[in-house]
Amino acid sequence: MPLPQRKIIHVDMDAFYASVEQLDNPELKGKAIAVGGGHRGVVSAASYEARKYGVRSAMPSKTAKEKCPHLIFVPHRFQRYKEISRKIRSIFYDYTDLVEPLSLDEAYLDVTENKKGIKSANQIAKEIRQRIFDETGLTASAGISVNKFLAKVASDINKPNGQKTIHPQHIEKFLEELPIEKFYGVGKVTANKMFSLSIYKGLDLKKKTIEELTRLFGKSGQYYYNVVRGIHNSEVKPNRIQKSVAVERTFFDDLLDEQQIDEKLKYLSQELETRLSKHQILGKSLTLKIKYKDFSLFTRSFTKTDYFQSQDDYYKTAKNLWQQKPFNRAVRLLGLSLSNLNTDEKKQVSIQLKIPFEDFD
Repeated sequence: MPLPQRKIIHVDMDAFYASVEQLDNPELKGKAIAVGGGHRGVVSAASYEARKYGVRSAMPSKTAKEKCPHLIFVPHRFQRYKEISRKIRSIFYDYTDLVEPLSLDEAYLDVTENKKGIKSANQIAKEIRQRIFDETGLTASAGISVNKFLAKVASDINKPNGQKTIHPQHIEKFLEELPIEKFYGVGKVTANKMFSLSIYKGLDLKKKTIEELTRLFGKSGQYYYNVVRGIHNSEVKPNRIQKSVAVERTFFDDLLDEQQIDEKLKYLSQELETRLSKHQILGKSLTLKIKYKDFSLFTRSFTKTDYFQSQDDYYKTAKNLWQQKPFNRAVRLLGLSLSNLNTDEKKQVSIQLKIPFEDFD
């Protein structure tokens, strides 16, 4: 049974990293830029000018340059992005304490009850977007509806620098007409599978029984069955629990020499400890990630009964995991991540309220 309706806003900054770089360097405004990348890396973010040519985040730099020969690569500056992200979140907290950050550039807000006493969630979203622009010079898009799923989908509709409200009375029609690839949680592989099953829009998905969807998509079948009916009961969690801490490096030249690999594992172990010590985080599971020259990926993990304590622990375990690698060939990326952390989950208590439909207008 669905929970009572709430007022949820999903705020998503527009091409955040790239927009920050264009803001700080006016010479880059209006130009196709990619943050990160370079000779051997992958694109962290792309400006809208670059996206017109098909450049996307996580795309290898070589591919991005082929798609957009005049693409400008800019090194990322995470401290600067974090600085601006903190300013943006402070704006959110002026309206509600129920803020669930997803990353530096997006968050869910539950404004069912808000500090300003504003009845219209649509108006709150407008105010927040205007304040972000006034105080940072950056634009944001927003989606507003009765749950996180719908708000997330809505925020993408009028990008960039726009917003979309999915009114409770219009949810059914909206979802029935929504292209299946626009459903949050339906990736490219799943979308292609759905296309092969003649599922192109929400209405096609809605015709499938829960038994059919479970048989076709496993545990995700229940999720698809619910969301196409506007059912998504996940609450906004203001204290999202960090599940893992990771460091990784893409190398300018492929690595094959064992001594080079050893040096990189030591460096990654040291960097991992630095990140963990800042927040007094410990973990029991260490994962080694290897990406080869042909972009094939290998991961292997080891879990201890007690917590890892030092970079020496990380390094020795990483070396053992390295020995389990399936191939002796050139490596383009190495990564270490620690999970099974000592971050105990804090349960949030919230009051579910019914919302007058007109308050979304």
